[in-house]
Amino acid sequence: MISLRHVTRSFDGARAVDDVSIEIPRGTTHVLLGSSGSGKSTLLKMLLGLVVPDAGAIEIDGVVVDASTRAAVAQKVGYVVQEGALYPHLTGFANVALPAEVRDWPRAKVEERVHALARMVDLAPETLTHYPGQLSGGQRQRVGLMRALMLDPPVLLLDEPLGALDPIVRAGLQTELARLFRDLGKTVVLVTHDVREAMILGATVTLLRDGRVVQGGTFAELIQRPASPFVSEFFGAQTTPALLETGA
Repeated sequence: MISLRHVTRSFDGARAVDDVSIEIPRGTTHVLLGSSGSGKSTLLKMLLGLVVPDAGAIEIDGVVVDASTRAAVAQKVGYVVQEGALYPHLTGFANVALPAEVRDWPRAKVEERVHALARMVDLAPETLTHYPGQLSGGQRQRVGLMRALMLDPPVLLLDEPLGALDPIVRAGLQTELARLFRDLGKTVVLVTHDVREAMILGATVTLLRDGRVVQGGTFAELIQRPASPFVSEFFGAQTTPALLETGA
């Protein structure tokens, strides 16, 4: 369970997150949806403990996230950003193995886990011998996801993970991620501005604007029962009639 209760954060006097409360049940995928500047990435960084709220509280599986618990929380969380944020001087294998090697896993255990993850994300083993600069965007994203999963954390946080990919690759990975999240049963929080991505991946969605929650619920609930004209405008700006009917 992830719980955010009345969380607020300001930067230089401007509210980036304004009195946000969200409950995310264990084992579900929740999408933080909104345009640039809506506060969704700041919320994700607060879940990681990288940004401390000015007010309110955040808990992950009963542990309050603050400066004193940040290291412990980090061990429970896998974090994925655009194209994986891979170390360019390390091969794909070395990037994936790094979290385990820092914890002195035996080499045989590391290799077994890396190859199991490669099968899980449908990545050819020989790809892991290449450096990030030699990989496609989709391959880099798979390697980044493998690294986040290396220690088998119960929680995954993904910040616009597919935002830099071309539409065809992105659509394919959206489908793969939906399958993977379903099979793994982890608690996932995904940041995106893409309505189609929210529909495919999110069991529940929170739509944000100017740091505040506009509406939360299932994709169908937001489509069918918008809480304000902004909700209808946001979905209508990106969504084809067919996609809107899918939410029905």
